Amino acid sequence: MRLRDWDRNLKIRLAGEALVNISFWMFFPFLAIYFSDSFGKTAAGLLLIFSQVFSVAANLMGGYCADRYGRKQMMVLSAIGQGIAFFVFAYASSLWLDSPVLGFISFTAVGIFGSFYWPASQAMVADVVPEKDRNSVFAIFYTSINIAVVIGPILGGIFYAEHRFELLLAAAILNTLLGLILSKLLNETAPPFIQNSENNSTKNWTRVFRDQLKDYGVIVKDKTFLLFIVAGVLVGQTFMQLDLLIPVYTKDVIDSQVLLSLGDRTFHIAGEQAFGVLISENGFLVALFTIAVTKWMTLYKERNVFILSSAVYAVSIIMFSQTHWIWGLILAMAVFTFAELMGAGIQQGFISKLAPENMRGQYFAAASLRFTIGRMIAPLSIPLSAWFGYNSTFCLLALLALLSSYMYYLMFRRFDKQNLKAN
Repeated sequence: MRLRDWDRNLKIRLAGEALVNISFWMFFPFLAIYFSDSFGKTAAGLLLIFSQVFSVAANLMGGYCADRYGRKQMMVLSAIGQGIAFFVFAYASSLWLDSPVLGFISFTAVGIFGSFYWPASQAMVADVVPEKDRNSVFAIFYTSINIAVVIGPILGGIFYAEHRFELLLAAAILNTLLGLILSKLLNETAPPFIQNSENNSTKNWTRVFRDQLKDYGVIVKDKTFLLFIVAGVLVGQTFMQLDLLIPVYTKDVIDSQVLLSLGDRTFHIAGEQAFGVLISENGFLVALFTIAVTKWMTLYKERNVFILSSAVYAVSIIMFSQTHWIWGLILAMAVFTFAELMGAGIQQGFISKLAPENMRGQYFAAASLRFTIGRMIAPLSIPLSAWFGYNSTFCLLALLALLSSYMYYLMFRRFDKQNLKAN
């Protein structure tokens, strides 16, 4: 599906979200280091877990609200909410106030509003794009995010240490502007039976809560979908370390090393700079190869791609644990990125196959529990590395990725049986 054939809503979002994502990635990769330095590794890990508890609840509410109140309204409110949270975070990192505690609270609020935004944005794609084109559209959005992952950390590496306030302020302004633009230019895409449903504002909160639990109970009874979430949570413990354990590990183990020698000039790298190189490499490779690898993966059975992707994640994380050499880490990141690319486009398409039309928002919300629950558990790696060492922690992460492969195998056995019965 060519970009010029896209729905107008998607074109607006692609441009607006690209700018917001660049501003976000200018500081986000360095926050694990910031909180570890401010609170210590153990406290930082536990606090990050605590923040994700709220994101899990918001994620489920986000899917419910996207299906009840529409995609546009939830996206607008979420973008403006993130903008306000970033304004507070900027103030907490300013000349007037230096408060890691208030910064952490603001970061938690950003995650909560992001959890409201995600299900509505994914459901909107499923609303307006034919099933045969969804993988490619999701892949382009994913590529856009990873272009930001290339540009953002490079700019962050230059400006973050001395200009954290300015970067956070830029994120606040851009998120607020995105919310205002979406409110003016976006059209609602929710199916008519959702838009014309009973106005939930007339319901008391207990009835809404009961209805929500009932709807999510239907999802939990979908065993294929439940296995998909469990497998995603397990493998998420590996790929979520990209902005948790890996930056802390890189800062601790990379002393000043020679990155390149060109004639008489030698370029040295250490600590946070090394991580900036790795995260930019990841974003560059994803931006460059997402669409190509997604097309390549469509030539194979989804089952094989899902299973092999988790196995490659396990290999990459072991590679990280076995080297303190910058070029060894660069090679490990290349393998890590390939595992990421294998499932980048097909996973969202697979969710849309499972989701009934009237529950798309909630299915996408429940599917993103892979990330919210995964991210709730993933910060444990930071205190675990302090207690048991990096090698043991990386080995545990690799085992979880391999267990994820088995969960995907069980999921596709059930999925194939369901399709046989349906036919």
